[in-house]
Amino acid sequence: MEDHHSSAVRRRDLLSLSTIALAGATPLAVHPGSDTPALAAASPSQVHGHGHKPGVTPPEDLMREHGVLKRVLLVYREGIRRIQRGEQVPHQQLHAGARVIRDFIERYHEYLEEKYVFPRLREAGRLRHTVSVLELQHKRGREVTARILAATDHSRSSAHQRQALVSDMAAFIRMYEPHESREDTVVFPVFRKVTPAGEFARLGEVFEAAEHRRFGQRGFTAVVHRVADIEKALHIHDLSQFTPQKSSPNRRHGRTSAR
Repeated sequence: MEDHHSSAVRRRDLLSLSTIALAGATPLAVHPGSDTPALAAASPSQVHGHGHKPGVTPPEDLMREHGVLKRVLLVYREGIRRIQRGEQVPHQQLHAGARVIRDFIERYHEYLEEKYVFPRLREAGRLRHTVSVLELQHKRGREVTARILAATDHSRSSAHQRQALVSDMAAFIRMYEPHESREDTVVFPVFRKVTPAGEFARLGEVFEAAEHRRFGQRGFTAVVHRVADIEKALHIHDLSQFTPQKSSPNRRHGRTSAR
């Protein structure tokens, strides 16, 4: 199977029209003879932040990082499945996944949210209760991650320890799925609205600089490759394996074959 990650383009070399619109960089124009507004052609200075490189908005940065989180949640789900089926606990892969959560999500991604996004919302008097809940969930998540790291730091575990590990991974999944979806659909759009355009553009540069300081020039791409290696070790890297099988006519109509 083709390794899609080997040809991955550095995330800051990708830019969609939706990103341009989100950043407020592209004006609306009306085609002659039409009352329907359309995206006007963006000038190079609007599209590119550093000469030939397109800019990436802070929400796009954070949402792509949520993609890494989602993939580690899938690793946790596979760990839960194997433990509940009585299979060998994949300690090494679960530990590696938890380290990605600790290093990339908790110490970097959530740090950016807590330093730049949440204070701006509080200052604007927006989503104060939601922000407080998200911050508490960050704290609880770090506690759970610490337990997962400790539980997977060795290759042997008792039945009680395996059950505790399952409970922690399930709790982490249950909390972070609504957590990240609320940020993507509510928090980040409001953050964009209350942040002045100049500051919004500057934060894109701040986020990129922070990424390079912490993870090197390959940054996000290197982290994605780390997660891909974990998926391959667990044999959950083939995207097609998650496609539901086509149901038979009998099954679609609720009929079963006679025995």
